[in-house]
Amino acid sequence: MQKKTQMLVLAGLLSGLAACQSTPDGPKAGAMLEARSGSSVAGDVSFTPDGDGLIVRARLSGLKPNAEHGFHIHEKGDCSAPDASSAGGHFNPGSAAHGHYGSGSHHAGDMPNVKADADGKAVYEARVAMLGVSGANSVIGRSVVVHRDPDDYKSQPAGNSGPRIACGVIR
Repeated sequence: MQKKTQMLVLAGLLSGLAACQSTPDGPKAGAMLEARSGSSVAGDVSFTPDGDGLIVRARLSGLKPNAEHGFHIHEKGDCSAPDASSAGGHFNPGSAAHGHYGSGSHHAGDMPNVKADADGKAVYEARVAMLGVSGANSVIGRSVVVHRDPDDYKSQPAGNSGPRIACGVIR
C-alpha cells in the first residue's frame, strides 16, 4: 500500500511539473527543407512568435563543413524548380534594400547566416523582427531557402550568397 501511495504522489508531482512548463500559445509555422541545385542538404525549420518577431530554429545536414550559408525567407511558397528559383526573391514587403538583419533597413526575409560544423551539420536559433505567422509580414505560404555561400549583408539585391541549395515551403 505504501508503494502505491508513493507512486500516486510521484505521478501527481510529475503532472504538476508538466503543467508548469511554459509553452508558447498561438500559431506556429514550419518547413521541411529539401535539397536543390544538386546538393544533399536536408533539414527542418520552425517559426515561433516572440513579441514583434519570430524565433527561428533549424536543424540542417549536408552543408559544406565549417562554412556559413545564406538563410532567407523568400516571397513565394514554391520550391518546385530544381534550383529553387520558383521561390522568387527575398521576402521584402517594405521595399527595403538588402542589408544586415540587425540593421534598421533590410528585407524582412533577411536572417543571420547558418554556420555548419565540421560534419556539415547545423543547429540554428535566431530571433528575427519584422516577421510573423499572421498579418502582412506572415511567413506562412512563403519559402525558406539555404544558399551555398554566406550572405555578405551588403551586395544587392540578395547578399551574393550563391545558388539555392535547399528550399522548404512554410506551412
